[in-house]
Amino acid sequence: MSSAGKLAILVGGGPAPGINSVIGSATIKAINEGFEVIGVQDGFKWLVKRDTSHARRLTIDDVSRIHLRGGSMLGTARENPTKSEESMKAVVDTLKELGVTHLVTIGGDDTALSSSTVAARSDIHTVHVPKTIDNDLPLPAHIPTFGFQSARHVGVELVQNLMEDARATRRWYIVVAMGRQAGHLALGIGKAAGATLTLIREEFTAPTVKFSQICDIIEGAIIKRRAQGRQYGVAVLAEGLIEKLDPSDMDDLMDVEKDDHGHIRFAEIDLARKVKVELEGRFRQRGIRLPISNKNIGYELRCCDPIPFDMHYCRELGNAAIRFLVSGGSGAMVSVQNGQLVPLLFEDIRDPSTGKTRVRNVDPASENYRVARGYMLRLDYKDFENSGWAEKLAQAGNLTLDELKRKFA
Repeated sequence: MSSAGKLAILVGGGPAPGINSVIGSATIKAINEGFEVIGVQDGFKWLVKRDTSHARRLTIDDVSRIHLRGGSMLGTARENPTKSEESMKAVVDTLKELGVTHLVTIGGDDTALSSSTVAARSDIHTVHVPKTIDNDLPLPAHIPTFGFQSARHVGVELVQNLMEDARATRRWYIVVAMGRQAGHLALGIGKAAGATLTLIREEFTAPTVKFSQICDIIEGAIIKRRAQGRQYGVAVLAEGLIEKLDPSDMDDLMDVEKDDHGHIRFAEIDLARKVKVELEGRFRQRGIRLPISNKNIGYELRCCDPIPFDMHYCRELGNAAIRFLVSGGSGAMVSVQNGQLVPLLFEDIRDPSTGKTRVRNVDPASENYRVARGYMLRLDYKDFENSGWAEKLAQAGNLTLDELKRKFA
């Protein structure tokens, strides 16, 4: 073992653009600091099985240009070692067997919890690099999680293409974007692309939301567009709305598979299609043929090549993670704020009520959301102040004025 010790790097959770940039940066910095570096394949998956055969030594030549590419050279997995004492002990024992003295984990809130538990149960020094395209880790408001900017960039390109297709074919698109508990990605895509409207879970203050209410908002926007002479549009929905749905609307989702952390696999729930079918049915009953296409975007974003922002940002994060460990630090999530390394201790970012890392949600009172909402097309009370315009809206929806007011006013 080299004088500084042996450092292991692993990746957990879903992919995000920039993972390879962190791996490369951390590996090069660690070797230059005197560490032997090993890469652990597939997160904690093999460690919980006490299998050391999926760890290999990394050299500078192995990682020197990987920062340009998406994906993860070490793979990734959602294995949750904190689900049992036996699994956690297996992870620590296997890392010890490998001679690991320092551990860099790359992942989201679940991987952060696993990393903090390794630090608490052993003398292995750990540091976590926050990664998620959801942008929902508890960093300062102006600091994105790595991968978010690249995912938004590609998502905007996709929605722009769909908007042009919608205009050319005179149809609507219902697009659901990834984002389990926070609507940052959906809002960022919809706002930048100029989508007709974007719906995120944070705008609904009640504990649950009826599926019919979501459809009402989109239906109102469609009617308003039709009254303006436009027969097309794009609505972007955050997938986190699924978890917000009223339980009575979730009956057909009870058998949906959950991942190793107990989360519903949202990608298996086709909310976009559910909304499409409902809206087409509503307009059909009123004698209007409304072509709607549904599209889920998420997997297309997670392994794209990082844009220069994330290449640059992730090289800083990987370097900062090693500097934190070299300084003797442990048990923290690394961040770069105003050009400086700022470690965030796990206990300071954990929700005391759940024991898990706190979630950073979209703030509906923020300038970010206010501006986005200001450019969306939605029915509101002002649309009913002018009787002539209200009558035009009713005609666009093939409703009587009284029916329109009862449903939307």
